Amino acid sequence: MKLLVVGSGGREHAIAKKLLESKDVEKVFVAPGNDGMTLDGLDLINIGISEHSKLIDFVKANDIAWTFIGPDDALAAGIVDDFNAAGLKAFGPTKAAAELEWSKDFAKEIMVKYDVPTAAYGTFSDFEEAKAYIEEKGAPIVVKADGLALGKGVVVAETVEQAVEAAHEMLLDNKFGDSGARVVIEEFLDGEEFSLFAFVNGDKFYIMPTAQDHKRAYDGDKGPNTGGMGAYAPVPHLPQSVVDTAVDTIVKPVLEGMIKEGRPYLGVLYAGLILTADGPKVIEFNSRFGDPETQIILPRLTSDFAQNITDILDGKKPAITWTDKGVTLGVVVASNGYPLAYEKGVKLPAKTEGDIITYYAGAKFAENGQDLLSNGGRVYMLVATADTVKDGQNIIYSQLNKQNTEGLFYRNDIGSKALKD
Repeated sequence: MKLLVVGSGGREHAIAKKLLESKDVEKVFVAPGNDGMTLDGLDLINIGISEHSKLIDFVKANDIAWTFIGPDDALAAGIVDDFNAAGLKAFGPTKAAAELEWSKDFAKEIMVKYDVPTAAYGTFSDFEEAKAYIEEKGAPIVVKADGLALGKGVVVAETVEQAVEAAHEMLLDNKFGDSGARVVIEEFLDGEEFSLFAFVNGDKFYIMPTAQDHKRAYDGDKGPNTGGMGAYAPVPHLPQSVVDTAVDTIVKPVLEGMIKEGRPYLGVLYAGLILTADGPKVIEFNSRFGDPETQIILPRLTSDFAQNITDILDGKKPAITWTDKGVTLGVVVASNGYPLAYEKGVKLPAKTEGDIITYYAGAKFAENGQDLLSNGGRVYMLVATADTVKDGQNIIYSQLNKQNTEGLFYRNDIGSKALKD
C-alpha cells in the first residue's frame, strides 16, 4: 500500500513516519514535505497543498490508497471535497465540516445551539461596536480573529486598552487580512488548558491520550502566541473523570450536531479545552491534528496506524491501542525572532538517533546536499518517552544542551506545569 500525506511541517513528519511503520505500507509520499523528512525514508513530492488537481493526478498515477490531509488551510480550501469528487479517499473533513476551525463564529454558533460549554462571546465586524463591547465587559478578555491565523490570531488582553488595540489591529489595520475581518470577543476563562483529540467518522469517534501544548514563545508562558513550542502527553494530573465529562458534554454533542447540520465529520477533531471551576469548557476547535501535539501523541500509538485509518475510512471499528508507559514529551526548536521576523539558513545539528526522535518542521538541504539548514519559524522538535515528566525533561534538555543551537531558541520549561504541587 502506498499513501500520501499533504503538508510540510512537524505534524506531517510525525504522521508520515508513523504510517511508514505499518506492516502493509510500502511507501509514504509527502507533498510538499521538507528535506528533514527524507532522513526517515519518506519520499517528497514537489506539489503545493493548494494544487489540488496536481495532487489528485499524482494520487491516480501512483495508485495511492488514500491521502491524509495535515494542514488547516488545505481543509478550509476544500481539498477533501475535491478528492471525493474525483472518487478518491482522503482522511480529513470537508470544507463545510472544517468550518468548526476556519470560522470561530460558526463554532460558537454550533456550541450555543447544541448546549456545549464555552465562554460567553460576541462577534463583530465593526470596530466601534467591538470597542463598546470590550468596554462594557471589561478585562481580562480574549480577542480572536474569526478565521485562520496560523495559531497567532488570539490575544488574551489583561487590560481594556490591550483588547481595544487588538480589535483595532484586526478590524482596521488588517493584521490578519480576511481572517481578521470579523472578530470574536470572549470572556476570559480561568483554569488549566489541555488538548483532547479524537479520530472521527460521523457519530463514531475514538479518543486519544490527553496532551498539553505550550503556546507562548518564552519560558513562564511569556511573549507572543506561537503555533506551539512544545507539549507532553498524557497530562498526568488530569483525572479521567474530566476526560469523560468532556466526551459527554463536548465531543458527542458537537459531532451529533454536525450530522444534524448536514456536515458529518470525518478526520481528526481537536478540542482545545480549559478545566474551569464549572468543569471543562471549549476554547476552540481545530479540524485536524495539532502541531506540536501530534509529535508526542503518535509515538504512544502501539497499533497499526495505517490499518486504523483504513478501517475508519471504511466505516469499520479500528483496533486502536496506546502505550500506558510514562509520558511522552517534546520541545520545539525555533528560529530566533519567531513568531515575528526570523532568519533562515542556520546549520542544524545532526539528527538524533535511538530513543530521542527528531521531527523536522522547517528544514532544507544546503547546496552540498548534506547539511540541513533552517527554513522556517519552527525548525525541529525533539521527542522522548520516559517514566515521568521530569525524566522526559532531563532526557530532552540534556540532548539540547549538547547541540549547537546558535541562531535558534527553545523554551526550557516544557512540561513544568505537571510538576507543580
